[in-house]
Amino acid sequence: MNGLEGVVAAETRLSMVDGQRGELIIAGHRLEELASWHFEEVVQLLWGVASGGRTIPLSRSAVLAGASSLAPTAPLMDALRAGVASLTAADDAEAAPLLLASCPVIVAAAWRRQQGLEPLVSRPDLGFAANYLYLLHGVEPDSERVRGLETYLNTVVDHGLNASTFTARVIASTGSDLISAVTGAIGALKGPLHGGAPGPALDMVFAIGEASRAEESLRRKIESGERLMGFGHRIYKVRDPRADVLAAAAHRLYTRGGDLALYELARAVERTALRLLEEYKPGRGLQTNVEFYTALLLHGVGLPTELFTPTFAISRVAGWIAHCLEQRAEGRLIRPQSVYVGAMP
Repeated sequence: MNGLEGVVAAETRLSMVDGQRGELIIAGHRLEELASWHFEEVVQLLWGVASGGRTIPLSRSAVLAGASSLAPTAPLMDALRAGVASLTAADDAEAAPLLLASCPVIVAAAWRRQQGLEPLVSRPDLGFAANYLYLLHGVEPDSERVRGLETYLNTVVDHGLNASTFTARVIASTGSDLISAVTGAIGALKGPLHGGAPGPALDMVFAIGEASRAEESLRRKIESGERLMGFGHRIYKVRDPRADVLAAAAHRLYTRGGDLALYELARAVERTALRLLEEYKPGRGLQTNVEFYTALLLHGVGLPTELFTPTFAISRVAGWIAHCLEQRAEGRLIRPQSVYVGAMP
């Protein structure tokens, strides 16, 4: 029961994670199919399923929210949490598109302030992914980088009843508003045990430097008890399907104008890591997870590592909102029981 392992806490039509088969179904579609969609289409699919077919219009308008009042050195996830918490909306129909549109603006504004740059205003002529890259860098991105980022956003938009999604559903089940639920979910995602570590996965590849050094370096890590970042997953006992989708996106991006040497190094590190993990820990099913190719893809798109988790959040907010809408329809307070193990009087 610790960590609610194996406990079913909700019924959902939004996503199914099959860790034994390495399968992720999102609103009736395999992840591999949704990867090529525009992010806005995936959002509308999730929100439509959650609200019984009711359409919530997407808005490209966004605000700087509370980002401008934060110190330039504030961590980006703190800036996102504070910025989202400062939003107000009359109802769910107003809050949902406001949250989706505001999160990339808040993240980009906070990041630019850290670089000593002025925040930019969203461009309504750009799609969601292209606008985010523009807000960060101030130039209109090329189509390959937009496609790479959009594939990533689609891949991580929802993933079952994970910690942040469960947090959002619990808050929504009390009758609280969407903005409060998303603020709580961001707080859960900020925790290192949930938010993942795609940055260190890339750092490991950079530290190895050459394919010929991979085996020696990785053996040393395994034998000293270190975890190989980007490998193994609590749910998936076979290869993470998100890793396959992101691997294909990274291959496309890097072979069409990226740092091909880095891509080939990462592939060599992956092959060596999988072989050594099976040698040292046979039968454990420690396969490549979403973190490994997240790091490679987002680096190729042009994002520094400190933006990796906030970028995850600007996608997952769409999934959080969908789960809140679904929980609203359920209309029941989430109230699990606990088992008392303390001293008796």
